[in-house]
Amino acid sequence: MKKRITLLFSILTILLLGSSFVAKSLASGKQDPKKKSKDSVVKVKKEVREVAIIDTIIEYKGKFKLYKKNAHASYYADRFHGRRTASGRRYDKNLLTAAHKSFPFGTKVKVTNEANGKSVIVEVTDRGPFVRGREIDLSRKAFYTIASSSGKGYINVSMEVLQK
Repeated sequence: MKKRITLLFSILTILLLGSSFVAKSLASGKQDPKKKSKDSVVKVKKEVREVAIIDTIIEYKGKFKLYKKNAHASYYADRFHGRRTASGRRYDKNLLTAAHKSFPFGTKVKVTNEANGKSVIVEVTDRGPFVRGREIDLSRKAFYTIASSSGKGYINVSMEVLQK
């Protein structure tokens, strides 16, 4: 009988100490590390969504110098998406990149649509265009960022190169 009482007493002690630990941790705002709360998982997902939505603003040190006015710009065909460019990087139609015949890879070029004044800054990652009369090939995202909804595959632009 004495062993049973001792055993019950020890079990009650453990339960009381355990519940007081949980009560203290809840009161202080901390949670038991062994237990995962559904709230914390939801908060993490919300933070990831917020980071994905927020766009970054990039400042370039240097000035843009006019390279050419009234140049013809076109955009890459979708069939090149995922292929290697001349610089070794993979072409992604959803990035702000461009192809130019002579600019060094990594050159930042500000391309402005002369019809509506919209501009975009792209990085040269490939060679081209290989169509007579065209000066620069833009990625699909860069092209449609500055193009009006006219449906043409080329536009007249002015190009400015970033001077460091």
